[in-house]
Amino acid sequence: MSRSSIKGPFVDEKLIAKIERLKVTGKKEPIKTWSRSSQIPPEFVGFTFAVHNGKIFKEVFITEDMVGHRLGEFSLTRNFRGHGRIVKRVLSKT
Repeated sequence: MSRSSIKGPFVDEKLIAKIERLKVTGKKEPIKTWSRSSQIPPEFVGFTFAVHNGKIFKEVFITEDMVGHRLGEFSLTRNFRGHGRIVKRVLSKT
């Protein structure tokens, strides 16, 4: 079920405060966050976030196409390593 339209989108206030602080200082360092459920507002465009995926922080550069999505969508939690490998078996005649 989606979030109520009366409440508006969820954006972590700490992230907004960090963005405002970076705009004042002019730095472009990655912002570390565990808030994967936070939606991306237009103010985040052009900044880099280090989003935690449960094990490591993955750097995500925010573009205009990402506005409205969640931060967690761009930091995958599972690594697909492929299905079972086909091993070439050597048959020997005895």
